[in-house]
Amino acid sequence: MNLQTLNLQNFVQGDSSERQAFVSSLGSAFESIGFAAIEGHGFSNSERDALQGVIKDFFEQATEEKMRSHNPKAKGQRGYTPFGIEHAKGESRPDLKEFYQWGPMNATERSLAPNIQVPHVDNLDSTVKSAYEKLEMVGQNLMRAIALHLNLPENFFDAYLDQGHSIFRAIHYPGQTSPMVEGIRAAAHEDINLITLLMGASAEGLELLNKEDQWVPIHVTSEVLVINVGDMLQRLTNNLLRSTTHRVVNPSADKCHLPRFSMPFFVHPAEEMPLNCLDFCVSPDHPKSYEDMTAGAYLHERLVEIGLA
Repeated sequence: MNLQTLNLQNFVQGDSSERQAFVSSLGSAFESIGFAAIEGHGFSNSERDALQGVIKDFFEQATEEKMRSHNPKAKGQRGYTPFGIEHAKGESRPDLKEFYQWGPMNATERSLAPNIQVPHVDNLDSTVKSAYEKLEMVGQNLMRAIALHLNLPENFFDAYLDQGHSIFRAIHYPGQTSPMVEGIRAAAHEDINLITLLMGASAEGLELLNKEDQWVPIHVTSEVLVINVGDMLQRLTNNLLRSTTHRVVNPSADKCHLPRFSMPFFVHPAEEMPLNCLDFCVSPDHPKSYEDMTAGAYLHERLVEIGLA
């Protein structure tokens, strides 16, 4: 599947007609398949390559070095999480991955759980900080466009995002010594958050489940950000915007030896944000599908389901 590609600058700096066209196209993509691709996001190829480089440097360390950044009390929300921990909702077998998570860069000032620094990997902390702050702004602009698509005030999500708990996750799926073409690196799942921004993964494998219940590979260039709806936004809009099931599968046999490095940014609102279905998304034809719940309560519920809490 070739995702629709939209230029974010048409929304950020465009005139009224360009902004409206962006809002309409993004809304249509999120209502139909829940995925789109974004260019004009502000990341140069060299910045993306530098980020992938420091992430690779971290995961290529010996296990005991990586475990220096592991805090078992962090529930996978900060620092390093080793293999064999996280699994998809409803699955018992863990995904074939290890990962590292950073939260807001101002976490200490906000009395949130602090990020775990990695000074022994050159430039890792500073490179991630720069990427996090750019992705945070991209996410805010996309949520403004979504608000307009829903006929809400453009700044409807701003306060929730200013006090949000967005996560940058670096993921390593190791290469395999023997071909396992039918295997799954990350089992079928939906994202928990409002929206996800995925910077070009280093190897193929991402597939989404379409309306015909067929698994379809995603084909995009490395220059774009793949964006998708998460469960929080689906709940809020009573299924108007689709949180599409997706997975990461093994590549072809001749590429199974290659590792996969992936860098999603999960846009999370403040924990006190209500995820109650918006009134105008509920009707006799579309009755309310979800109970009232805050983002914080929903996040905890899902972390339990995937083995992190």
